[in-house]
This record gives sequence, C-alpha cells and structure tokens, in this order.
Amino acid sequence: MGFKNLELHVRVFVFYMLILTRTFCVGDTDIVDVAAINSLYVALGSPPLQGWKPLGGDPCLELWEGVACVFSNITAIHLGSMNLSGELGSNLDFPSILEIDLSNNRIGGPIPFTLPPTLRILSLSGNQLNGGIPDGFSLLTELSNLDLSSNNLSGQLPSSTGSLSSLTTLHLQDNQLSGILDVLQDLPLQDLDIENNLFSGPIPPKLLSIPNFRKDGNPFNTTIIPSPPAPAPTPSPAPSPLATTPSPVGSPWRAATSPSTIAPTQASARKSSITKRVIWIAGAGFLILVALGACLFMLWSFKRPEKKNDKKHDAVYEATNQLEKGEKPSLVYEVPNKRMSLIPKIQGDQEISLKIVSATSESNDGGIGDSSKLPPLQPPPHPLQTIPAEVIFNPALPANATEKHGSITAYTVASLQQYTNSFSQENYIGEGTLGPVYRAELPDGKLMAVRKLDATASMAQDYENFLQLVSSISKIQHSNIVKFMGYCAEHNQRLLVYEYCNNRTLYDALHGDDEHHVELPWDARISVALGAARALEYLHENFRPPIVHRNFRSANVLLNDKMEVCVSDCGLGPLLSSGSAGQLSGRLLTAYGYNAPEVVSGSYTQQSDVFSFGVVMLELITGRKSYDRSLPLREQFLVRWAVPQLHDIDALSKMVDPNLNGVYPMKSLSRFADIVSSCVQNEPEFRPEMSEIVQDLLRMM
Repeated sequence: MGFKNLELHVRVFVFYMLILTRTFCVGDTDIVDVAAINSLYVALGSPPLQGWKPLGGDPCLELWEGVACVFSNITAIHLGSMNLSGELGSNLDFPSILEIDLSNNRIGGPIPFTLPPTLRILSLSGNQLNGGIPDGFSLLTELSNLDLSSNNLSGQLPSSTGSLSSLTTLHLQDNQLSGILDVLQDLPLQDLDIENNLFSGPIPPKLLSIPNFRKDGNPFNTTIIPSPPAPAPTPSPAPSPLATTPSPVGSPWRAATSPSTIAPTQASARKSSITKRVIWIAGAGFLILVALGACLFMLWSFKRPEKKNDKKHDAVYEATNQLEKGEKPSLVYEVPNKRMSLIPKIQGDQEISLKIVSATSESNDGGIGDSSKLPPLQPPPHPLQTIPAEVIFNPALPANATEKHGSITAYTVASLQQYTNSFSQENYIGEGTLGPVYRAELPDGKLMAVRKLDATASMAQDYENFLQLVSSISKIQHSNIVKFMGYCAEHNQRLLVYEYCNNRTLYDALHGDDEHHVELPWDARISVALGAARALEYLHENFRPPIVHRNFRSANVLLNDKMEVCVSDCGLGPLLSSGSAGQLSGRLLTAYGYNAPEVVSGSYTQQSDVFSFGVVMLELITGRKSYDRSLPLREQFLVRWAVPQLHDIDALSKMVDPNLNGVYPMKSLSRFADIVSSCVQNEPEFRPEMSEIVQDLLRMM
C-alpha cells in the first residue's frame, strides 16, 4: 500500500510539474515579437516557410520554421540558404532576439537602420544587400559576431562602428566598402576579414595584432594604383614570358586569378581573336543603334502633329515643343478635375514652381490662363540637373473666390545631407512607421525635421503620385498640425521636410525617462487632448477631401515649448494604405494597442482614428503606455484593462496617473472618462465624430 501511495503521489507531482512547465515554456508568443516577425515575412515577399504568416500567429507555440524561442520570446531566427529574396524591411523590433542568420540567400535592399539591441550574432553574408552600413549599429553593444560579407555594400564604415564594444568577429570581405579602418582599431576583434574591398590609407598598427586578419585586395597606403583598362591590342612584339596578368577589370583590387605566365604565341592569338570579336560586336551594335534611332525618329515625326493638341501628352515633351516655338514652357500632369502645371519662375535656374490650376480657370482654347501675365522665363534645367525649387500650389477655387498660394521648397539630396550632417547619429530624432526622422539646420540657423521615407514607403507611389501627395499635404494648414515645408524626390529618394518642434512628444512627456518626462497637471492634459482633437476634426470634417490619419498615437502628438499640440504624419495615409507598409502600420498599431478592432480586417475609417484618439486619452488619464509588456498579462493592453473600470468611480480614481498627486476635479475626470468610453466602442458606428469630442472638451476647459 505504501508503495502504491508513493507512486500515486509521484504521478500527481509530475502532472503538476508538466502543467507549470508548459505555462512557462509554451505560452503565447510576445505580441511585439509577432508583429516584428510578421513584418519580416512580408518584407521577404512571403516565402514558403513552414508555419510563417503575414499577420498574427504564434511562432513559439506553432514551431515556425527556423524560429527558436525561450518562454514566450523569439531568441533566434536561422534561415540560411533558404533561397529567400525580397528585403529585410524596417521593423526588426524583436525585444529579446540573440541570433539572426539569413546568410546565402538573395535578399536585397538596404540594411535596416534600427536593429535589435540584444543581438549577439548577425549573419547576412552571401546576399544582395546594397547601400551603406547604417549608424544604427552603435546600439548593438552585445554584438559579438557580425558577417556582412559577399554583398553589394558600399561607402565608409560609420563612426558608430567603434561602439561595438563586444565585437570579436567581423567579416566584410567581397563588398565595395571604402575609407579608412581607424574606427575598428579599439574593438576587441579576434577575427577580421576585409578582403576585396576598396579600403585605403595606412592600416592602424593595432589591427595588425589581430590573430586572424585578412586584408588582401585593398589599395592600402595608395601604393598600388589600378591601371586604366587596356586599349585594343595592336600588333607588337610578343610579351615577355615573365609579364604578369593585370587584375580583372571588374575587381581592380583583387589578386589576379589567371596564371602569371603564358606562351607568347598563345597570348598573341588569343588577343587577336578577342580584338576581332570586340570589333565585330561594336560594329553590329552601332548598326542596331542607327536602325533603332531611325525608327524612333520616324515614329516621333508621325506622332508629333497629334500631340500638339492632346491635353494628356507627356509633360517633358510639351515643354520641349514650347521651347522650340519660343513659347513659355509649362510642364503639365493630368489629375482628376485638375491640371498640375510646372511653371518656371523668374528666379532663373534656382527655383521652379508647381501649380495646380482649376479647370474653370482655363481659357477657351484649352490654355492655362493668360500667358501674357507670366514673368520672363529662363530655359528649363537639364533633365539630369538637380536644383532647389519652390513649389506653389493653387487649389481649384470657385470663380468668385480669392486664390491663395501656399509655398514649399523642393530640396536636393545634397542640400539635405548638408543640413543634417549626412544624416548623422547626433541629428537622429527617432524612428517612425515610415522611416527615420532627422534634425536639419539651415545656413540661417532655422531648424527643420526631415523624414527619410524607407524603401517600402518610397515604392508605395511612383513619382507623379508622390508629387500629388506633396500637393495634398501642402494644403493642410492648421495651428495644431505640424507645418509641411518641402520635399525631396531624386536619386530614388523620397524625403519630407517639416517645421521643427523643439520640445518632445506626448509619449516622451508621459512615459519618457527623467530627461524627457514632463509634469502635466490635469488642466494641461485636457488642453493637450483638445489640441489633438481639433487637429483630427480639421482632417475629418473641414479639409476637402477628408483625410484619415491612420497612424494616430501619442508618439505623433508633438508638444512645443509652450506645451501646445502639433500632430505629425498628417496626410501620409496613401503611403500606408497598400502593400507591406500598410500591413506593417496596422500590425504595429494593433501590437501597441492603438488600433480599432475593425482594422484587423483591413477596414480603416475616420472612426478608426477616433478609437486611437480614445487610447491616447486613456494614456493622459492613467499615465500608462497603450501596451506595456512589463505589467501582468491582464494589464498589458491599456484598453482591455481600463475600459471596464471607467464607470466605476472608485476604480477610476485608483487608476489615475500617480504623477497628478490627486490634484484633479472628480467631476472633470468622470466626464473625461465618459468621452474615452464613447471613443473606444467596439462598433465604429457607436463612436462620436471628432467635432462632438471637441465640444465636449471645450465645456471642460
């Protein structure tokens, strides 16, 4: 009997231990990890990986291919040699990941600016990554092994590379990296491979003491100058058997792979054969180009009479024809109910102006107004020349309305690089859904904020649609919305320039560290809510056509020195409305507790903005983040935890932000909670309009 009782007790003990073990080891995957891995999957082009999904799922519980977890956190992703393509995207916000191995695939695009600071091993070798190494590596203080070899990376090593204080293995071979290696000399490296790049200058003595240091194929000390490509060979004496073979043209600094000596007769015959082949190919190519040019000229000649009277003809073609005739050139893009006309201004080659002209203002013969009133014109710049430009937008107005012109500037990439010190880390403000934001200082000392759209957002629209977006957001004029100042669209870059708000965001004020935290009394919180509500009211009900923000959260509510509100990212919905950027935005807002329930199914309306606004109001009441994984599970999502308590006076008073120190009118708090409750209703039709919310908040002031 005693033995049977002991056996029974052991079984019961093992049973409970299994339950406890499952609770700690299997549980649901952290929702931030899920959002990050969903984003990576979409950026990679949704490859056929077992278990992986573009939205939701449980990578740890469902054992997604190549994913390793500890408890509910993803700690490693190993997908080497899986024939993956696409890009890495801009959201690798894994909170606890230690290893990422995506080597030997076909992944292109740039390396993300922001990488998980917990990373210890990162292997991206054998891919097609391009661009430079970002400054974001400065945050990877735990990184010990970094392999970026065999890609298409270029540029110099950023100074932030010197912050990789734990780095022992660094492989950068077979790229096009340049500059000097001084930034690496103080790292604890034991294995450094920089072969076949374009590094120059003297090698720091400290690097020579690294046990495994491979450096061949670089022009160090500039003692080896690559010779220009050899001209077509001409009859000459046979080369000496001791002559060395030049390096391959495509890799000027790589060691030659062919034998250093060849037989003279074989070399001469081979050179003669190659010469004849090159001449034959060049001649055939020239004839093909001549024939093609003749065909294009004939086609252009036939089409030209028709395009003179066609309103939908190509803009550059029209400008060229007008210049030939001595007319004032006007580049025109057709858009619904409007014509977008690019009209050079009197400033010569320094500025151009972009103008929207209403259909009613056209003259009877299809022209645009009275050309006699235009100022003297300068010839348009060369198509490849990049110049600053002033863009003037004229909305279509009734005939009896006064026409007002808003003015913005078209910047060059070079000028923005100058103003931001080459987008340096010291000018880095933060990372948004659409890309990083930098502080820029103009020569006159004026400060601006430059949003550098990431690759996904940039590809969401072509050039003409991007100009139309610029046209739209330039018309947004409200005291509670960040003022749009200009844009840049050249070299496949898309950048947006805004007025600089030199204080902090509401998120920083409520949840930031001591440096950014601000004591907001109750009246100030009502004022902040009112300013943000007025901004959304303007977008939803006063602007035409109405604008849905799609990305409203406390991090996009900026506060100036007077604690006045300016909402950012207004009018950028088209960049989030389709493709992976839109999915990423929706997942992030859902992951961090801002998105309305209907957004999961792809529906986003003005009432979805109202829900997000209600969440921000909850942050103002409680001082808590919309999602905080450090709290107990039932309290992590602010809406789920707070909403059931909004109509219980005792519970409501207990969840008020302790930083208020109990200084608030209970009646005002209760009314504020009522507004929140109406905003976060599950059904969109039960949520109020923003104009109603503005009126309710005004009555509380």
